[in-house]
Amino acid sequence: MAAADIHDIHAYGQNIGISAQKVRLVADLVRGRDVNDAYAMLKFVPRLAAQSVSKVLASAMANAEENYGVSRDDLYVYRIQIDEGPTRRWRKFGARGRFKPWLRRTSHITITLREREA
Repeated sequence: MAAADIHDIHAYGQNIGISAQKVRLVADLVRGRDVNDAYAMLKFVPRLAAQSVSKVLASAMANAEENYGVSRDDLYVYRIQIDEGPTRRWRKFGARGRFKPWLRRTSHITITLREREA
C-alpha cells in the first residue's frame, strides 16, 4: 500500500460531560491497539469515560465499513486525541455570603483509524 492509498478514518465526540484529564486515562489504554481488541477492552474498563470512548470508537468502525469498505479486522487506532471542551460554571454559595464556583468540564474526543499494512 503506497502512502497515497492510506485513508484516515475519523470519528468525533464533542461536548462529552467528563473532564479531559479523566478521559485521557482511558484513551492511553487503547492507543495503538487493534480496533477489535480496543473495543472489547473498553467494555470491561470500570470508568465512566470508557463508555464515551467506546461509542466514538464504534462510530469510527462503522465509518470505515460504510464509507471506505474496510474490514474491522484490518484497522488499528492510529491516533486518539482528547481536547478540552467548554466549561460550564455553576455557583455554590458558601459560608459568610461567599461564592464558590463549580466548574463542569467537558471534553472532545477525536479518534483516527488506519488500515494495517500487510
